Amino acid sequence: MQASVNWQQLLEQIQAGSPKAISRCLSLVENEVPGFDRFLATLPINEHTQIIGITGPPGAGKSTLTDALIGELVTAQKKVAVLCVDPSSPFNMGALLGDRIRMSEWYSHPNVFIRSLATRGSLGGLHPKIIELTEVLKAAPFDFIVIETVGVGQSEVEIAGLADLTVVVLVPEAGDEVQTMKAGLMEIADIFVVNKADRPDADTFYRNLKLMLQPAFHAVAIDIPVIKTIASQKQGVHELFEAIGTGLKHVQATEKKFRLLADKAYYLLQKHRMKDIRKEDLLAAIQQENITNVYSFITRFY
Repeated sequence: MQASVNWQQLLEQIQAGSPKAISRCLSLVENEVPGFDRFLATLPINEHTQIIGITGPPGAGKSTLTDALIGELVTAQKKVAVLCVDPSSPFNMGALLGDRIRMSEWYSHPNVFIRSLATRGSLGGLHPKIIELTEVLKAAPFDFIVIETVGVGQSEVEIAGLADLTVVVLVPEAGDEVQTMKAGLMEIADIFVVNKADRPDADTFYRNLKLMLQPAFHAVAIDIPVIKTIASQKQGVHELFEAIGTGLKHVQATEKKFRLLADKAYYLLQKHRMKDIRKEDLLAAIQQENITNVYSFITRFY
């Protein structure tokens, strides 16, 4: 049984920057230990910490880029927390922890906190408690929170509802993908990164991506920076760091903050309304009653 939690004491330890307290609180919230919701409701408002989302297709080098970006933030004397959302292991629903290996040099750094999370089968590429866990980290004295998502799918839209600024990482081989790129991806990107820019056709891919942001494709030109990087060699990462700084200044002057809060509120309410409905229970009932008409079946849950 979980011992009674002194949430107020835990909050004070988190605000003092205790890595142990931060880790413990993340686990308590993730596991919905009684009192976690009241704890979240009483967290102090924090406008200081800014959230950077990093997303893009698998194999784009997001983890390597995140690792290099941590270096830039640390060099700038910033404190940074990193949430790496890994694909769930099919065996125990734990994170596969590839990011931990790539970022191992930062684990003992006093200004860096890294936590790997599993998606736990959530439909997008984010952890089902990602908003709550981010709020816990915002109570700690971090300047930035970097959230790296699993990759393609709904996660790109989800990350836009969570991050102050979203970086979409692509690679030159993604040429065909960009031609058929979802409008949603174009809308959520605040910065595009063409990683592995030393590969063949990188310049052509870069030009095509820039062209897609021109008025021929949109009513007006979209002022989204496109930055070439070779993350494994730390090339272009400083330019990305500067573009993020510039982008975050603009974010504060727009209505995006309100949209972000509305998206978070919608997502949290959706989870709250669905909390008593489990997929396993639906499956059991459908099998037991040999349900064929799903429309009449779901009315009992209205």
